[in-house]
Amino acid sequence: MRAALAVLCVAALTAGAAFAAAGEKEQIRFTKADQAAARRAVASRADLGSGNWAGGLKKPDLSQSPSCANFHPKQADLVITGAAESDWTDQGLQLETVGQILKTRAMVAADWRRTILAPGAVPCLRSRLLKDLGKGVTFVSFRRVVFAPVATNAEAFLLLVDVKTNSRNVRVAVEFVAIARGRTELTIVSVVQNAVQKVVAQIDAQIARQLVARAT
Repeated sequence: MRAALAVLCVAALTAGAAFAAAGEKEQIRFTKADQAAARRAVASRADLGSGNWAGGLKKPDLSQSPSCANFHPKQADLVITGAAESDWTDQGLQLETVGQILKTRAMVAADWRRTILAPGAVPCLRSRLLKDLGKGVTFVSFRRVVFAPVATNAEAFLLLVDVKTNSRNVRVAVEFVAIARGRTELTIVSVVQNAVQKVVAQIDAQIARQLVARAT
């Protein structure tokens, strides 16, 4: 079961790929200051509260995302100056956060319009999630959900799947949250058994507030 949760989390991050960019590649021009800002923007152990959390920072995946038919948002004019990712687990909960710093606020605003608000964005995210589910995982539903008002630009989506184990099928919830504030783009992905998803959604919102407060 733990392995299945990890695979789902990777699939969600791959599909989201920090704002579901597809078809083009951003320019990468890291600066020392913005790399530090990106590391501050992702979840640290101090953000998670009590529990037996294990994990930490990992190298962010900045490879080009697979494209979707009829959805190719412009990305080549965007410049990423900082990027970081953290991965945490605790008793069946998988939580990953990604922070990207863009060169200007205008770039973040343009990216949000192109890849979150654009009509083709949600169908693209859904299709890429389904493509990466893997063997033993059955799709149940995918929808936009209401998320805490942590920032002016914040959207959340919930994927439900059934994961086949040795003894039974377990329903698993994957929440994908995209946030834009200032020059910072944040992605939060949590994967957990659906029975406790509402509690985890509250945890996601609490963590999101902390990350937004530190956003550049």
